[in-house]
Amino acid sequence: MTILDARALNRATLARQLLLDRADLSVPDALAHLCGLQAQEPQEPFVGLWSRLRGFAPGTLSELLTRRRLVRTHLMRRTVHLLTAEDALAWRTRHDTMLRQRVLGAYRRQLDGVDLDELAAAGRAVLADGEPRSMSALARALADRWPQPAPQALGEMLLALIPMAQLPPRGLWRTSAGVRNLPLSTWLGRDVDPPAPDGSDPVGAALVRRYLAAFGPAASADLRAWCGLAGLPTAVATLRDQLVGFRDERGRELLDLPDAPRPDPDTPAPVRFLPAFDNVVLGYHDRSRIIDDQHRGLSVTGARLVLVDGRVAGTWDVAAGTVMVTPLRGFSRGERTAVTEEGRRLAAFLSDGESHRVQVAASSP
Repeated sequence: MTILDARALNRATLARQLLLDRADLSVPDALAHLCGLQAQEPQEPFVGLWSRLRGFAPGTLSELLTRRRLVRTHLMRRTVHLLTAEDALAWRTRHDTMLRQRVLGAYRRQLDGVDLDELAAAGRAVLADGEPRSMSALARALADRWPQPAPQALGEMLLALIPMAQLPPRGLWRTSAGVRNLPLSTWLGRDVDPPAPDGSDPVGAALVRRYLAAFGPAASADLRAWCGLAGLPTAVATLRDQLVGFRDERGRELLDLPDAPRPDPDTPAPVRFLPAFDNVVLGYHDRSRIIDDQHRGLSVTGARLVLVDGRVAGTWDVAAGTVMVTPLRGFSRGERTAVTEEGRRLAAFLSDGESHRVQVAASSP
């Protein structure tokens, strides 16, 4: 089996994630290719798409949300994702068990004795009036019937039991708004796809192929870390004769689609600014292809990251219209220049061209 070192995996990952070259794709096509973008911080996907798409206009994403072609919903790992409406409807049922188990893992004692089927039916009855509600408002509407669980526990479980969409204006460009929920079927005008009647797992197989197209080559543990689903080894086994295998430097087996891009490891990688909780970091169990182990914690604390030569080399934020970069290692003169130039473009994007200010702190020793 061919061994792929960290640099080879890095360049393959950047190519799949549209970070090696900005792509000429529509927003829906990009989100479909990427299997969605993590979006619990509503403004972050705008930067994620700006870093990946040539000529990205933030108003396009806002319009697609209001037109219901895109949707914000809890899915992979029970986190809010921005997806195409088609993927949300096709994938939601496959995530049902995982979503319920994760809520029970956090609130098992509070939800002890609650009949989840009854709770789901009662929640749907409340929502049948078509009125969008916050999670807490939905929980309060059922508190008389289930007085023991705290509203947080009741609300979280209702979001797991009933496929929901988070409605605009949350998630629109430069808009701050609370979460209001409606069932996906109400918002999108179509029921979520049911499970396969014959016990097969076509959605699981599709998820494996889609994941590898966007994140491969990858190990089964990486796939599980990305989606949070159990039961996918069966789907992997079904597809195995359609996949190719490699090993990483740790000896793990990596699977991939035969014709997926695996660029030369010496392919230059441009500076890229990533939003908080970006897929390219969170989509793996072993994140060493993109971030050093000593900085791994940044990926789960909401830090915005800067890629230099394809790897996380700094963090960034914005203050008073200025993009502020904090290096995590020493930058060469050329790297500092490249970071500054890309930072200026980001500042202009975030300010509609009113600011091009960048400040790069002194490099860490």
